[in-house]
Amino acid sequence: MKKTIKLIDLDCGHCAAKIQNAVKKIDGVTDVSVNFMSQKMVLEAQDDKFDTILIEAKALIKKIEPDVTVKA
Repeated sequence: MKKTIKLIDLDCGHCAAKIQNAVKKIDGVTDVSVNFMSQKMVLEAQDDKFDTILIEAKALIKKIEPDVTVKA
């Protein structure tokens, strides 16, 4: 499954790279890309684990950048 997630109030390119690297390490993620300019993250993961992975990704994003609002 592939889904585009909006990252509202993403402040810098460095933060986007940190988020991308952290989410990439989640078990079951096949691909992820974070675009700072469009404030979007494209997450690709196994269908049966997607919801769990998305919850884990949201938690990681909050930990790295507490001001970012995640809209899936």
